[in-house]
Amino acid sequence: MDQQDVSKTDRILLTLGEEIVSGQFAPGQALPAEAELCERFTTSRNIIREVYRSLIAKRLIEIKRYRGAFVTTHQQWNFLDSDVLQWSLKHNHDPQLIAAMNDVRVLVEPQLARWSAERATSQDLAQIEHALNDMIAHHHDRQAFNDADMRYHEALLTSVHNPILQQLSTAIVQLQKAVFERTYQPDRDNMPQTLREHQTLFEAIRHQDADAAEAAARTMIASSTQRLKAIS
Repeated sequence: MDQQDVSKTDRILLTLGEEIVSGQFAPGQALPAEAELCERFTTSRNIIREVYRSLIAKRLIEIKRYRGAFVTTHQQWNFLDSDVLQWSLKHNHDPQLIAAMNDVRVLVEPQLARWSAERATSQDLAQIEHALNDMIAHHHDRQAFNDADMRYHEALLTSVHNPILQQLSTAIVQLQKAVFERTYQPDRDNMPQTLREHQTLFEAIRHQDADAAEAAARTMIASSTQRLKAIS
């Protein structure tokens, strides 16, 4: 398949994926027939079928023999897929999604912090510290601060040196991003606490204190959870 075909496939996937997640096609509803989609997007059946394969992998649709493609229920969607997660957050289809994501943070991040304290190399520490310094420098700039916050947690995840967890990194990072964007509070009561919590976690990792790192991660999540409750 040439690059033009790939680009067209991706564009169609983006369009149909967002239409499904936004509710334009309800769970259980059939997608338009292949011929209709070919006409709509001025493309071939092969391209539409490739899009279908991607939507099936994301568990947004299922194929029923002799009947066509049907939208699955929300519970079946693959929220570990970064596209599904981003589309869901963009359209805010499930008001409980952020709370569910925070549950995953509670489950995952303290153990990541513990492993980071045990495994981080000097290069890993430099990456985490660099992101922390950027958070401090840009704490009044929402976008720059959130970007630095994401890099901080990406560097922490990398420092665990677990290839399986790295495969989940996109979903974990998107999860964290969704929470961070909703809990960014630059005021003088919250921001110093946020920066202090990140600094405390970094220091625990730097000193290879696994217990302190886990405790720092739990404190950080508790603060974030409290801010989520305050805005929900």
